[in-house]
Amino acid sequence: MAPCYCATPGLWRRCRAQQICCIATNLISGRLEFDKHRQHRAAVDLVQKKDTILDYPEIRLPEGGEAREILPGIRWLRMPLPMALDHVNLWLLADGDHWAAVDTGIATDEQKSFWQQILATHPLSHLVVTHLHPDHLGLAAWLQERTGAPLWMTQGEFATAHLFLNQMGHWSFAEVEALYARHGLSQELQTALAGRSGGYRKGVPAIPATYRRMIDGDQFTIGDQTWRVITGYGHSPEHASLYCDELHVLISGDMMLPRISTNVSVSPTSPDDDGLGRFLDSIARFRELPEDTLVLPSHGRPFRGLHLRIAQLEAHHAERCEVLTEACVVPKTAAELVPVLFDRPINDAHQIFFALGETIAHLNHLLRAGRVRRIEEGSHFHFVTVS
Repeated sequence: MAPCYCATPGLWRRCRAQQICCIATNLISGRLEFDKHRQHRAAVDLVQKKDTILDYPEIRLPEGGEAREILPGIRWLRMPLPMALDHVNLWLLADGDHWAAVDTGIATDEQKSFWQQILATHPLSHLVVTHLHPDHLGLAAWLQERTGAPLWMTQGEFATAHLFLNQMGHWSFAEVEALYARHGLSQELQTALAGRSGGYRKGVPAIPATYRRMIDGDQFTIGDQTWRVITGYGHSPEHASLYCDELHVLISGDMMLPRISTNVSVSPTSPDDDGLGRFLDSIARFRELPEDTLVLPSHGRPFRGLHLRIAQLEAHHAERCEVLTEACVVPKTAAELVPVLFDRPINDAHQIFFALGETIAHLNHLLRAGRVRRIEEGSHFHFVTVS
């Protein structure tokens, strides 16, 4: 692949984007085989260098309780989280003399205190929630009680949130433990994982009883702007991102993050689902949006470089799948493959919950592609490379 020597930074970035998209396309289609073409490792390293490629507007991080203007009519809230991922971004959209909130944060006293400061100057007209996870849905009921603002969500997210909250059927945490045990999780980590039971209710104590349903392709007006719903899959059941064509702004939720890869997992209700494939198909749809789109993510800073970031994520997952395929020459359980996928051992109950789910998702993707097969040995599933 010939290097590009464009003198203009913008042109250089565009040409580099074309290189990266080409690499990612070849990786996804299997035309770059890492076993036979180690020279392409350098190309993948190029794809995965995030901060040297993405453009971050010079906007100071909001303080707690502050609504910082991003563009006229769009304000940024940055709420602290009590976990390693230490913040979540929420957004306010001007709606006449009120504001529509996109996501609500997690149910902590600290976030409630910050919201009380914000509500004093930003009365709410709507609560638009991208998906069911606690850092997004957690304070919806609390905010609705104080403002009367209606909740807007997709049906998949709203219904599943109620199932999670009430631990109904296979949505109970006990079923997660059983699934992970089947994939080789040690008894010690199973015991530690059991301590997370009830964690969803801590972050989401209540959910509004009614909602306005959002469907992919829906368009609605908030203030002077029209926003279109773009649903995505793999991270959650029916995640809603919002795009404004007039502003070239994408509120991406968790489907497009600048510095970390979105967690893609499986659930006990669909343990063989190809969540990774659904996620990759979902983010590929964002290529329809303009290259200069300003992305407002749920974690990290606002950025431009959407097409580049899509290519980075595609290349990342393709490379991780290749590493797993190489490791499965000898049959292994998903639990044994966690340190392979993440390049380090993970023995923390909070992290193993996400890490093992993501490992299973990658293995299901390889299984669907015919690159590994799954065998049962005793009470565990093992995965082995198809020769």
